[in-house]
Amino acid sequence: MLISHETPISLLETSRGYNDYDYCLVHLLPEHEEYRKFYMESVDMGRHVLLDNSIFELGEAYDSKEFAYWVKKLRPTEYIVPDVLENSAETIESFKKFNKNYELPGKKIGVVQGKTYKEIVDCYNYIASRVDKVALSFDYSFYLNEWNTRDDYMKELDPLPIWAQGLELNKWVRYTLGRAALMFRLHYDDILLPKPHHLLGCATPWEFILYKNAPFKRYIETIDTSNPIVAAILHKKYNPVYGLHEKWSVKLVDYIGANVTQEQLELAFYNTSLFRRFCQ
Repeated sequence: MLISHETPISLLETSRGYNDYDYCLVHLLPEHEEYRKFYMESVDMGRHVLLDNSIFELGEAYDSKEFAYWVKKLRPTEYIVPDVLENSAETIESFKKFNKNYELPGKKIGVVQGKTYKEIVDCYNYIASRVDKVALSFDYSFYLNEWNTRDDYMKELDPLPIWAQGLELNKWVRYTLGRAALMFRLHYDDILLPKPHHLLGCATPWEFILYKNAPFKRYIETIDTSNPIVAAILHKKYNPVYGLHEKWSVKLVDYIGANVTQEQLELAFYNTSLFRRFCQ
């Protein structure tokens, strides 16, 4: 699994030491010259650069025409086709329209969307065969609305680590177990294709421990999450066994201009090293 943690501008140069690749939010490119310069340099250096359409930060995907402009200008390794949050049908239509209108450099990532398992499967079945990589989000409401009992999770994730079996099923734990359960279910239903997948964000870092012996683990090629960096900015230190069981409703983009202290930087190094261990 290649890992990238979104990072404040003040730590971008440092981030190359703890990131396997560079994850770029498109809406920040025209807003911040230093941010734009960093990713342009990363491409020139031959680093793996993934351009996101910023839907998580904006609530809707960045304007398609402007997004295509930045794909052409930046020439990232791969880019995420504009999608529509939790809407399978509109995501498919957006995908069709974008592909028809634009021929762009780089590999294509398609995000699966939907509010039910059927909608997610329908979207997956359409998009997966038409992209280089498939992306699945950490926070579908489906995880909260449908798989909301211990028994449902355990059917897919038995056995959970001992330390996780007694957890209170708060929202973040349910998100964590929900995506893992979805991945297993897609695999056992013969829907998951043997091709690269990207996991968008995470609710808690211990989700990736659940994939240790997963039969599909080799298909999880890339992960992005600001979790250990935001935790460090908030002075939250990862537990060495599981990291965290909770999350705060803030985004890295809220701290994009933050001047990180030495204490926060050391905590970021500690958290990111533990995160990597969980993934391995």
